[in-house]
Amino acid sequence: MKILEGEGEDPQQQVKPLLSKEIAGIDEVGKGALFGPVFAGAVILNKQSESLLIKAGLKDSKKLSAKKRAALVPLIKEIAISWALGQASAREIDQFGIRKATEKAMLRAVHRLKPQPLLLLIDGCLPLRLWEGKQKTLVKGEDKSAAIAAASVLAKVNRDALIKQLANQYPLYGLETNSGYGTILHRNALIQKGPTELHRKSFLSKIK
Repeated sequence: MKILEGEGEDPQQQVKPLLSKEIAGIDEVGKGALFGPVFAGAVILNKQSESLLIKAGLKDSKKLSAKKRAALVPLIKEIAISWALGQASAREIDQFGIRKATEKAMLRAVHRLKPQPLLLLIDGCLPLRLWEGKQKTLVKGEDKSAAIAAASVLAKVNRDALIKQLANQYPLYGLETNSGYGTILHRNALIQKGPTELHRKSFLSKIK
């Protein structure tokens, strides 16, 4: 694992010898949810695709409406050099802890990229310990890297779609609207009905 220094600086200046098409943006979604897997997205863009996505309104998925996120997905998939998703199950989260499970999801996404990137730009402040290549963490990376923002959108849209499908199988928890997060309705259902096999048992100790 090779971590580049200089948090907060322009990542393109940090990796001047590299082309944008050799850099992958990585982000996770669902780390704090009570139900379901954690997802990770990985995206490689070139300068042209970065510009097109920014003009189309790309930014941090949390700052976009569900409709806007959905509209961006096909464009990201069409013009990205490469994109991929990875996930880690609730069982893995309980077994390994949320950080290591999130890293597994990220690594699964990265390994599906073709070509393999020479540098990872990872949203947040925690490095991907399982990655042996170069990497740089970026706090609020979705605002600094179009590739991270695109990865965030892909992960968010795909995870939300999965949770909505599972809501039909597991009614009463409000999954179709809360995406597995701990809303009052969700917490009350856990107290009354107990958890499903897809709930993260290690997250539920304080719910009474």
